[in-house]
Amino acid sequence: MNNLEVLADLVAAAKRAGADSADALHVQNASLSVSRRLGKIEQLERSEGFDLGLRVFVGKRQAIVSTTVADPKGFAALAERAVAMARVVPEDPFGGLADHFDAPRDAGPLDLDDLSEPSAEELIARAAAAEETALAVPGVTNSEGADASWGRVRVALATSAGFAAAYSRTSHGISCTALAGSGTGMERDYDFSSVVHLEDLDDPVAIGRRAAERALARLNPVRAKTARIPVVFDPRVSSSILGHLLGAINGASVARGTSFLAGRVGTQVLAKGLTVKDDPLRRRGLRSRPFDGEGMAGTPRAIVEDGVLTTFILDWRSARQLGLASTGHASRGTSGPPGPAASNLWLEAGTLTPQALMADIREGLYVTDLIGMGVNGVTGDYSRGAAGFMIRDGALAEAVSEITIAGNLKDIFLNLTAANDLVFRRGTDAPTLRIEGLTLAGA
Repeated sequence: MNNLEVLADLVAAAKRAGADSADALHVQNASLSVSRRLGKIEQLERSEGFDLGLRVFVGKRQAIVSTTVADPKGFAALAERAVAMARVVPEDPFGGLADHFDAPRDAGPLDLDDLSEPSAEELIARAAAAEETALAVPGVTNSEGADASWGRVRVALATSAGFAAAYSRTSHGISCTALAGSGTGMERDYDFSSVVHLEDLDDPVAIGRRAAERALARLNPVRAKTARIPVVFDPRVSSSILGHLLGAINGASVARGTSFLAGRVGTQVLAKGLTVKDDPLRRRGLRSRPFDGEGMAGTPRAIVEDGVLTTFILDWRSARQLGLASTGHASRGTSGPPGPAASNLWLEAGTLTPQALMADIREGLYVTDLIGMGVNGVTGDYSRGAAGFMIRDGALAEAVSEITIAGNLKDIFLNLTAANDLVFRRGTDAPTLRIEGLTLAGA
């Protein structure tokens, strides 16, 4: 099946049914995954499917329909239903297709499609290697299992304005969760790896070993005393700070007036020297793409440069609300309209090693886990459950849990120091981060 021909037929059907403009999105998926726990396969699943979405505009009125049946014989009825829906909904003054789109970009240089496909036996072997390694570490008493997975997604988009393009992306993943101790004194921790190409995947043995070592390190935690101290975020959780920044500069939030960074473009929002970048074109990036959900090519850009906010994250609808232009960050599925979302986002590394970053801390907190989402997007107030280790005289000390860290994101952003250990692992990445003056609520 030629995805673009199917989409062209569907868009043409929408125009015949009375739509002034339309676009169609086709998403085709295939995946294979295995879950293993204590030597037994708990789940082995293969899935394949596709979704087809049609968005139509009648004037400023919009409607979306989706289907899993890509039969051209049903396109006329599907389009007529969408147009009928659009005619009875309220107008959206900011809706519409992209004001302009970019010529389709060749996805080849992004290297997003690993042509190899693993067998179920290969995935089982990876999961087994990770879990057996973790269980073999002295002190590990149980396992929550190991997972291994593969997937491929093909995305095709066509619009009545003339844009038509498609690309594919693969994924390989592995994770393992180990438990140490016994009874009420048990602790758990994990490790994982997720990549586009198999050759970049971490060794399953290393995944299992790190999961075990982290679980053992968390044994016998204490509840720290309440204090106002420096807090250091491990790279596993430091990307959450970027996530909160991203939420505050999302064009939809800014346009609704629900962001504490509304009106702050051109002003300092992070500590001087810090730069945040977004790059949809990074080779083998977990969120790389040759075009966004509205046909915009997107471009590498500094979202924050030397601490100064340079732009919001915008699709065309939020851009029109703010009197701006899209930044090429539209994300969408087949059953909903586009919305702003970053691609590969990261905070650039600093110059200090993590050890040097902590060297002058007489008493502080090193966070390895965060719990809950106690963040107010309007005011920036921040409060989250945490676990990790105390820092004493510049070194990690006793494990701590059942604590809360609190502050305000406006202050947190301006009091960040980044270490030099940035690694691209998640799609949103940051190095070890030090934050001055957070409140630790404990005993």
